[in-house]
Amino acid sequence: MRLTTQDLDHIVEAIGRAERRTSGEIVCALTRRASDYAYVPPLWAAFFALVSPWPLAVLTQLSAKEIYATQILVFILSAILVSWPPIRFALTPRLVKKRRAERAAIEQFFLRGVAGTRGRAGVLIFVAFAERYARIVADEGLTGKVSDAEWQAALAPMLNCLGQRRCAEGFVLTIEECARLLARAAPPGAEGDELPNRIYLS
Repeated sequence: MRLTTQDLDHIVEAIGRAERRTSGEIVCALTRRASDYAYVPPLWAAFFALVSPWPLAVLTQLSAKEIYATQILVFILSAILVSWPPIRFALTPRLVKKRRAERAAIEQFFLRGVAGTRGRAGVLIFVAFAERYARIVADEGLTGKVSDAEWQAALAPMLNCLGQRRCAEGFVLTIEECARLLARAAPPGAEGDELPNRIYLS
């Protein structure tokens, strides 16, 4: 998923407008995929290699040495095949992809400095495009002021746009929803703009 220069400008402008309504900080991060899942090919290759001797032993007259050689070949060919990114991604369990995307969101929350702003009212809008995963991560200063249900509702436009490959529009709409919540939970103050108004791409 590529964002044009115009897309990036619209997102930055939306962040600027939003932060004029609040003392909170909004940061956006978009990653192409949350992980390369490099450990998946050898796991599948090992599975196929372990399964392959059974039909060979039952259905053929191959010797143990020939079956062993075939098993090694199956492992090598399976590892090569599953290393192709589309197959590797398709064979990665959905729960694994979700957990990795969740971890990536938390990593970005700390990496981009959203945690620990003076008012502890930072918000990260994170998207892992390949996993179709989106999340809002809010700092502890907003705990009890904005409910999980409200954050999830604010994320709804992003999830809707993500399924239609309209990622930039999703960010803008979700930024506006976050601004509405932050205006109530963290009204404008004298803190100033602590974090850059930008979207981080990886």
